[in-house]
Amino acid sequence: MTASDDPVLRRRAQMAKLAEAGQRVGYLCLLVAVVAFFVGLAAGYGTWGPVVIVGLVACTATLAPAIVLGYAVKAADREDRDRRASGRM
Repeated sequence: MTASDDPVLRRRAQMAKLAEAGQRVGYLCLLVAVVAFFVGLAAGYGTWGPVVIVGLVACTATLAPAIVLGYAVKAADREDRDRRASGRM
């Protein structure tokens, strides 16, 4: 059975893509916050302080749910593999 045949597998593939995109955006926001922190360290935090804060908030809002969703997708795949291997499916 392929992902195109089964609506559950199709939805799981969509969630995996969403988790991957969320992780990329979250890590990018973290990178922006870290770079802004070090630029602010050298140039002053008057301008760069808010960039650090916004970057960290955006990172937290996107990265944490994306990581949890990614683990959920992997756990569901592992459960399906285990069920197929034991013949319960």
